[in-house]
Amino acid sequence: MNVLFLRWKAKLPPQTEVITTEELMAHLGECILSIKPGENAEGLELNFQQNMSDAMAVLSKLSTGLDVNVRFTGVSDFEYTPECIVFDLLNIPLYHGWLVDPQSQDTVKAVGKLSYNQLVEKIILYKHSADNNQVSEGLVAEQFLESTASQLSYHGLCEVSTTAKEGELSVFFRNNHFSTMIKHKDHLYLLVTDQGFLQEENLVWESLHNVEGDGNFCNSEFRLNHPPDTLALQPQPVTAQGQAAVKQQEQQRQIDQDYMVAMSLQQQQQQGPNALSDLELARQLQQEEYQQHHQQQPLPPQQMQVKGEMGSFIHV
Repeated sequence: MNVLFLRWKAKLPPQTEVITTEELMAHLGECILSIKPGENAEGLELNFQQNMSDAMAVLSKLSTGLDVNVRFTGVSDFEYTPECIVFDLLNIPLYHGWLVDPQSQDTVKAVGKLSYNQLVEKIILYKHSADNNQVSEGLVAEQFLESTASQLSYHGLCEVSTTAKEGELSVFFRNNHFSTMIKHKDHLYLLVTDQGFLQEENLVWESLHNVEGDGNFCNSEFRLNHPPDTLALQPQPVTAQGQAAVKQQEQQRQIDQDYMVAMSLQQQQQQGPNALSDLELARQLQQEEYQQHHQQQPLPPQQMQVKGEMGSFIHV
């Protein structure tokens, strides 16, 4: 939806600050239904009507995330699923940078053209094989997944930068998240959608230039800007008027935060007692990512899907 908003393919009423999931999905459904046969036909493997039917069927999943199965051979290589049809119909490129370095021959051999799901199955099978060569190959494949736990490699980052077109708006998959991405003056930027930056109007884009993920924040014109915690360290003159203004800002932020929490609770109740809020989903993903980085554990048999979560809010 962020891509569609930035392309002016979808519009919200003036002064809109909060939008429910149902309203957002309604906008997306309208965008899909407005597509005419013959548009964006390149790359579609099924007939148009079947694609439309499949796309509408997965709309309910979009509010929480999509199951995608990457292939490590190219930045646009995903297992073709009904979820991916939505991107094709809306002509939105979907990229990832989880690629094998072609100079690492052992890894290339171990991973091959397998998808993530297939590679996990291979690792489990080969690690318990009686063939020493298969055991060794399984360990190489497992080491690749562990060394690229952030789901991005430097070779993949270079390939994404080369493949993406100047000024192109796309969706980038990494760390089990989908992000809005743009290429501006040969540099990649991700749209800032973290709820912690909701009130920071000058933090719009974050540069994507390394695997570690510590990018630079920029405003809407791609000019460097510092995050609020850096600005807070700078000494500021204290006056009675300034204190009153700060107190008023804090009160307004608290009101906004309480409203967002209330909206989230209301939406959770509508979805059912077992539904997770965006914040809970984010915390769960962060905990999973933390464990991946700090605990070297064998891959469990049930880990057969990579699930991507959407950003926590729409940044227009």
